[in-house]
Amino acid sequence: MPYLELAGFGSVALIRSSDLRFDLLSALVERWGPETHTFHFPCGECTVTLKDVALQLGLPIDGSPVTGVSSFTDPAALCYQLLGDSPEDGESYFSGIKFTWLKAKIGQLSTTATEGEFMCAARAWGSAVLAMLYRELCRATNPDVVDMGGCLILLQSWALYRLPFLASFIWMPYRRPEIANVVPSSAYVDSHIWCTNTPIINFNVVEWYHGDRVLRQFGCIQPIPFSPCQVGVVHDMTKRRRFQMDWGIKHQKFVALWNYRLRRIPQMVMATDPQPSSEYIQWYYSCRKPYILKGQLTVIPLHVQQLGGSDATSPMDPDPMAYYPPQPAEPE
Repeated sequence: MPYLELAGFGSVALIRSSDLRFDLLSALVERWGPETHTFHFPCGECTVTLKDVALQLGLPIDGSPVTGVSSFTDPAALCYQLLGDSPEDGESYFSGIKFTWLKAKIGQLSTTATEGEFMCAARAWGSAVLAMLYRELCRATNPDVVDMGGCLILLQSWALYRLPFLASFIWMPYRRPEIANVVPSSAYVDSHIWCTNTPIINFNVVEWYHGDRVLRQFGCIQPIPFSPCQVGVVHDMTKRRRFQMDWGIKHQKFVALWNYRLRRIPQMVMATDPQPSSEYIQWYYSCRKPYILKGQLTVIPLHVQQLGGSDATSPMDPDPMAYYPPQPAEPE
């Protein structure tokens, strides 16, 4: 645990394992919008946010982007140096390490394990968690994917927090006393970027984080959002045959956008009621997936209470460097 704490994975290590509910995960995939990186429910858009990652996994979410040169002259030697072992020939091409190999090597430590073995195990465990987390964020945007990998525990836990009875969506689950009382204050350190609108980067992977589209998850009024930003051909770029690619240079435009994350925070108006405005619902029902909304594209539910402050049309945001007045999100 001390080594996991130093690596920033102490909170993750305390998470208990649970069985995956594949029917629930499949239902979530059906409602995923790859163009916005949000789930489309009758109540509006919602998604797994940086806030969920911070409060549920306790992982750091701010800092420099994960990028640079992703290959090494002798990857086998580096793997052995960090993990105390390396995959046999045929088990890995060193574009990644299989979780099955990690589990077999460090799943159980003997009672006589040395300090060096503990340090290797801490590094390996952390690498697996990050690999699962980022893979899920990236793979879920592809509508052709027929299976799922990555940190599915986070996705399932998010759904169980937000949809405990599958009857309605809970916008602010972390405000409940039984949850708020056990969340450490350190989880709120990076709350100022929870709702930013910026790309998130992991070497070749660039995905857009639209925190400004789900402001109700941060206790704020949700206006009609800008058109979603796209990353273009970069979206499907892989490391294949790009052994010495410096991804920080290749994606320098997106790195610059991430570095401007504090200036890309939308205007935030705290809400007294989580219900959206009638203008937002009218817009949402006119452009979302019809089979999710039972074909009723323009019907405004009777329970919707108008909050005001929204326009009836969606503004365009053609410039990804558009300025968002800085206004840090308040911890809940």
